[in-house]
Amino acid sequence: MQHPNMSSDSTLVLAEVSPSRTLTSTFHEGPLPEAPEGVGPGDILEVALSPAGTIAGYTRLAEGGTARAAMFRVALEIGSNPYFSPAVRAEVARIDLAASLDDPSLEDLTDLPFVTIDGPTSRDLDQALFVEASSWGFRVDYALADAAYFVPRGSALFTEALARGASVYLPGFSIPMLPRELSEGMVSLNPDGPRRALVFRVKIGTDGSVLGTNVIRARVKSRAKLSFPEVQAYYDGGAGPLAKAEFTKSLDALRDVGNALIAEARTRDVARYRRGETELRVLGDRGERLELVDSPRAPVELYNEQLSLLVNREGAEALLASPAAHVEPIYRVHPSPPEERLAQLRETLDGVVAVHELGSRFKFDPEKQSIAEYLAALPVDGPEARIADAIHRQAIVVNARSSFSAEVGLHHGVGAEAYARFSAPMREVVGVFVHHEMFELLTGKGAVDRALREAVVVAANRSKDAQRKANDLVGRYYLDRVFGADMALGPESRPRRRGTVMGFTSSKLHVALREPPLDVKLYLRDVGRGRKNAWLVTADGGACLRNKETGEVVVRLGDEVEVFTEGRDEKQDRWVIQLGEVTP
Repeated sequence: MQHPNMSSDSTLVLAEVSPSRTLTSTFHEGPLPEAPEGVGPGDILEVALSPAGTIAGYTRLAEGGTARAAMFRVALEIGSNPYFSPAVRAEVARIDLAASLDDPSLEDLTDLPFVTIDGPTSRDLDQALFVEASSWGFRVDYALADAAYFVPRGSALFTEALARGASVYLPGFSIPMLPRELSEGMVSLNPDGPRRALVFRVKIGTDGSVLGTNVIRARVKSRAKLSFPEVQAYYDGGAGPLAKAEFTKSLDALRDVGNALIAEARTRDVARYRRGETELRVLGDRGERLELVDSPRAPVELYNEQLSLLVNREGAEALLASPAAHVEPIYRVHPSPPEERLAQLRETLDGVVAVHELGSRFKFDPEKQSIAEYLAALPVDGPEARIADAIHRQAIVVNARSSFSAEVGLHHGVGAEAYARFSAPMREVVGVFVHHEMFELLTGKGAVDRALREAVVVAANRSKDAQRKANDLVGRYYLDRVFGADMALGPESRPRRRGTVMGFTSSKLHVALREPPLDVKLYLRDVGRGRKNAWLVTADGGACLRNKETGEVVVRLGDEVEVFTEGRDEKQDRWVIQLGEVTP
């Protein structure tokens, strides 16, 4: 946001107004001026500082005490700066978009009716697609924004991207890795004119198998910025403006190739887990509250996801196959679950069958079926659906975490021997890096820089940790508001919330609530105290909770339960959630 008194050498700072009316910020070294008149404690400001350190202008981004202010406070806590240095801004100002397109090495694909399909509020459009069906299958042209061209190694932009690692996403806003003039403008595949792109041209058979891949640097022109809801509405109804567009046949072919790729993934034992799709949103005119809402994924999102997974696999395979020393890939590695965890899962599944007295439908035989096949065959409705949901959760938690690595390794989650992140070139520094490596592969020119590759790996993994910390802080804020509101009521007036038991550990019981749709942890010592100081232990391979003295089953995996807020343990800094009625 440009302030009236802001000069080109002013510095933008995200700051909070303290109770003593001073400004505080983790993004500024040294003292900050006193807060301007008209703002209050807890307000979040965007402040333009002059070279002399005075306030050249400011905007109040959020009022103190609101959810929006709390979200900005998370950004301050994790050190995610919304603003960029004068050196970065100066570099952006020198970029000539017209000159970037006047490049004879670019193949001209502007005649193809590419479109972008994203969330309704997305502005950083890094993927556009065109799909053509034929008698032998499909030709997919998948265009990725050419961020690497605008972020050359050694530039202030690349140095800043390396320091940030990735964009950070918080409810209500994001903090971009690259300045918005790039990520939402010159690099973004907006429908306002041609853009540079790295295009994966993939031929796919009717069975979803890859018949061939070619990668080119090109000039493309998106015809429309589409959203997932409007494309899904076209798929569901077959009418409306998308039914008569230049790209209608491409949308039809996207649905068909997406289904073909989903079917092909099953042949590689790629499990499709049932996950609760939720989203935290800042609501209210002043952003005063944070609410958790169900946000189920539409089928079109899965189709688009399949193309992203496809180009990430194909790009990784191309880099891996190169004998050139100067081609230095970075891979996303996701190891298979350790055998001891799989053994525990099998024991849990046997326990579930026993304690629920289930039939053969729930019996897992590793000699006859894979985990993916077993999960796909579980019921999706009826009285046993809750048990199936809990089993899916148990299958999820045995998985290891993924990470970035200079060494190739299996990506278990997508069933790929090699996998790289080509599909997020504006949001992840590793995307910028692997695009550079692909260009070196295509041109045959480049230099070895192992130190830089290692720095990118470190930055990419660090950014994953930063987003995880941000998610944890946001989640804690939300839980504090929900359970704090409960405690303002009398014990008999506090809401009883219903949910499904999703798992046990040696000290906790995990429940997925229906409303609000969140996961809560109940500590066994609290649950035992609420049941006449019973000593509770997990049993039957982790399929249930039993009274250690009597052997009585207290609650089973997949049971419907009622929980309520009992209090707060200030010493342990946690809420005490108690188990109520159990419905077998």
